Amino acid sequence: MLTILGFVMIATFLVLIMMKKMSPMAALVLIPALFCVLVGQGAHLGDYVLKGIGDLAPTAAMLMFAIIYFGVMIDVGLFDPIVRGILKFCKADPVRVVVGTALLAAIVSLDGDGSTTFMITVSALYPLYKRLKMSLVVMTGVAATANGVMNTLPWGGPTARAATALKLDAGDIFVPMIPALAVGLVAVFALAYVLGRRERKRLGVLTLGDTHLVTETVEEKETEQVLVGAGAGTKGGAPAAARRITGGAGTGTSGSDAGSDGADSSDEDDLQVLDPQRATLRPKLYWFNAALTVALLTLLIMQTLPIPVLFLLGAALALTVNFPHMKDQKARVAAHAENVLNVSGMVFAAAVFTGVLTGTGMVEHMARWLVSGIPDALGPHMGIVTGVLSIPLTYFMSNDGFYFGIVPILAEAGAAHGVAPIEIARASLIGQALHMSSPLVPAVYVLVGMAKVEFGDHTKFTVKWAALTSLVVLGAGLLFGII
Repeated sequence: MLTILGFVMIATFLVLIMMKKMSPMAALVLIPALFCVLVGQGAHLGDYVLKGIGDLAPTAAMLMFAIIYFGVMIDVGLFDPIVRGILKFCKADPVRVVVGTALLAAIVSLDGDGSTTFMITVSALYPLYKRLKMSLVVMTGVAATANGVMNTLPWGGPTARAATALKLDAGDIFVPMIPALAVGLVAVFALAYVLGRRERKRLGVLTLGDTHLVTETVEEKETEQVLVGAGAGTKGGAPAAARRITGGAGTGTSGSDAGSDGADSSDEDDLQVLDPQRATLRPKLYWFNAALTVALLTLLIMQTLPIPVLFLLGAALALTVNFPHMKDQKARVAAHAENVLNVSGMVFAAAVFTGVLTGTGMVEHMARWLVSGIPDALGPHMGIVTGVLSIPLTYFMSNDGFYFGIVPILAEAGAAHGVAPIEIARASLIGQALHMSSPLVPAVYVLVGMAKVEFGDHTKFTVKWAALTSLVVLGAGLLFGII
């Protein structure tokens, strides 16, 4: 019964948020509360929720101060050169923009923290996507999938968990997986190229001039129009018009927006995030801020202190040095308060979901049911079975639940058929490309929150591509004899 109710609870949650019948925060709280009562454990709901909140409180604290820290770094101009570099590479071509998204997300993912990756990626590219009217779910989907592949780094979490659960060396697990993961990363870039081509076909081929963008549709290359106006377009399905852009990376001011098709003042507000003339810039402190960020990420990778403590200290130091006056510090915190509240609120709401799922025993019953359903004939192929199972299981479960609760069971089943634990450990990493879009991953709320994308829209768009990427990694692992 717990097995059935567990699957029904997860399915109910996903259906309601994808159909936009409930907000993710409400669904994460109310649905598990209802199912807790249905399984006859309503009296323990408070204990389950508090346990879940206790488990996720450090993550919520980390996200809170990380958002403030990177928000301040964005305010003072630390990432402006990155934005300019990306714009120079992208040249306003949707294909290059999407490939640049994958590249930036993959590079920043080297720090091992998904929240950091998403904050930097979205901050750098959001104004460009808005300016070019590109799909924001393309940005979130590509960034999440690229980060998922890179999340397998030994300091990223899953590899360390697998090593701990099976008492293996993290290097022995990760290093042989590098070729398969490299293929997975290539698949992400190929996906970005395909999605970019789709965006180019939808929007037209854009080229960046000194003072304007000239837009030319794929279907009607012979037709070319140049109109002045930010985000201006032509009606009746005619080719999109040119857009004047001055200033910094797609964030400057432009000609009058009056009469623009589909443009509004809120779009302009969004595009001022990286205004090259903003009052918060601190060019004289650029190298201090760069050194502080490098030091923070280095300490994070070295795990010198707990991550929440590092970001707490970093945020306090960044605010004090860049904005020594109390009024300015309060203004900066207030400027990022909405993101902090949204993300931390989602984390604590997710704590209700994970607390009930774990506390009632639904996760354990679901996992054992899946493992028990594996035919004996597949025993010698437990590596492949583990890789396939890791895709849905790491989506519906936290990494802790999967690696400490399920992987040991799979390894035990594999050992009975002569499959080495190291092979099970490597196969368990396959599902990480999809895992990073799981509703149980706090970082994904940073991604969709900063990108102003509905979680349901992100889910519908990303799941199929991320699952396909995971299967590519699995196929490469089999091809190279790693799994």
